[in-house]
Amino acid sequence: MLVYFSLLGILLNNNDVLRRLRYTFNFNDKQMMALFASAGMTTSREQVSQWLKKDNDSDFISCTDVELASFLNGFINERRGKKAGPQAVAEKRLSNNIILTKLKIALNLKAEELIALLNSVDFRLSKPELSAFSRKTDHQHYRECKDQVLRNLLQAIDKKYHVARTEKFIKDDSEEQSSGKPPSSERPKKLGSAKGYKSKPDEPYVEGARPNASAIYVNPNRNKSSKKDSVRKTLKLRPEDIYKQPNK
Repeated sequence: MLVYFSLLGILLNNNDVLRRLRYTFNFNDKQMMALFASAGMTTSREQVSQWLKKDNDSDFISCTDVELASFLNGFINERRGKKAGPQAVAEKRLSNNIILTKLKIALNLKAEELIALLNSVDFRLSKPELSAFSRKTDHQHYRECKDQVLRNLLQAIDKKYHVARTEKFIKDDSEEQSSGKPPSSERPKKLGSAKGYKSKPDEPYVEGARPNASAIYVNPNRNKSSKKDSVRKTLKLRPEDIYKQPNK
């Protein structure tokens, strides 16, 4: 859990939302780029990395409203399936109300489910209050979604949907790329070997064979001249020969 989400009084920015969703659903850089591309925005690995940096990092770059809106639209496509026809246009100006609505759509949450989700982190919200967030800005019952609501919702989403990371995938994608190795998700899985066997560094792997399996023995003197010669000859005995009494 990121500390700054639990601190009241600190403003929630677009990069915070992006970082939280990336952390919760364990998206790597390649997946992040694919989410943007799904919504029609081309991004580079460097851009994604800069958006995810801490605010005080020298390489940090602010994520604009249209960029976060594109990511959320791609997130909806990833969770709900991409619809045929024209895609949703990314908003040039985002609000917490729009972000909340997009998260609700992406996770396919009904009003009661979203309220229960917030209750799981001890944040109380009534159905009329939630409904007011979805109103048009000129509606008399419209209410602005405050940072506190969105912050708690992101915390509740992480609590319910968090995708655990295994140790072998903890290494950052940028480090993998700089080392010249393919990303962890693209590496072939190691196949198991016989118990107690340790492979040698230069030993080739043969799929389906035991590590210590020997070559099939072939008799070099076998006759290959004809099919007839390869037929095994059998000894035929008559019944009277088998039960014949020995000479006394």
